[in-house]
Amino acid sequence: MKIALLFSGQGMQHAEMLPWITPAHPLLLQMQEQLHAPDWRAAMRDANWASTNANAQVVLTACALAVWQALQEHIPALQAPAQTLVAVAGYSIGELAAASVAGVLSASDTIKLAGLRAALMDQAGAGQDSGMLAISGVSIRTIEQWCEAQGAALAIRNGPDSAVCAGPRSKLAALEKFAQEQGARCTPLAVNIASHTHWMSSAAQAFQEHLEQSKLSTPRLPWPTNAGVWVHNAATAAQALSAQMMLTMQWDSCMEQIEERQPNLVLEIGPGRSLATMWNQRYPEIPARSVDEFQTLDGLQRWLSRWAG
Repeated sequence: MKIALLFSGQGMQHAEMLPWITPAHPLLLQMQEQLHAPDWRAAMRDANWASTNANAQVVLTACALAVWQALQEHIPALQAPAQTLVAVAGYSIGELAAASVAGVLSASDTIKLAGLRAALMDQAGAGQDSGMLAISGVSIRTIEQWCEAQGAALAIRNGPDSAVCAGPRSKLAALEKFAQEQGARCTPLAVNIASHTHWMSSAAQAFQEHLEQSKLSTPRLPWPTNAGVWVHNAATAAQALSAQMMLTMQWDSCMEQIEERQPNLVLEIGPGRSLATMWNQRYPEIPARSVDEFQTLDGLQRWLSRWAG
């Protein structure tokens, strides 16, 4: 069996996600202590709490790594990652979890870093009324030109006709109105900062300085990075994790690199199924599903076995 793992980004988190995670998992307990939230699911029922950058990034990272450890414990095929996983990749904050699974960071340190990452991004965006807007249905080049014309920035490249833009909300409102008039599909995202743009440059610099003083290791698995940085040691791992905060995310390139490794299947780890959907639309011959679609680990294991090849 050859599997590729995709770790979800921010925006789809909710209180009932990933229902089969053990509540007493050590990483979830660490997350609750770090966020001063005795019951993270109860806290997530408050929409404002759940969408706050400082909470969402830590919750997503802890849940992703807790799920991965549960999968390794219960699914024999995943107990030897070097033999089974052909690549790991993460979408935005999901890249921290991907780096951890690749062997760059311990799970516990990764959760702490998620909190630092969010704090630095909030600091960089302080005093700015910013957001993010998904646009699809027109060419990526057209979307980029619209961003430039309206004073926004291209934040994420999802595919040839799909992207996410970021910037001041006033600029995004004008961009959304114009794009809709041109027949494009627009979806405002529940994010309050201009991630993956130059507005986050101070956060990226501070995060890299911290990572360079941290205990990072060379990845043991192929890890296509959001910023397109080729990671071959701890220093370039630090560069990749920080650069993606202020540079356009190249998710389309991440998917291309994974497809080149010809996995039997792709598994998204996190809430929702946005990454699995993107994958299935682009590479329908290689099936993809999200762990959030399954009510039990047994159901997930049956699906993995079916496509193991």
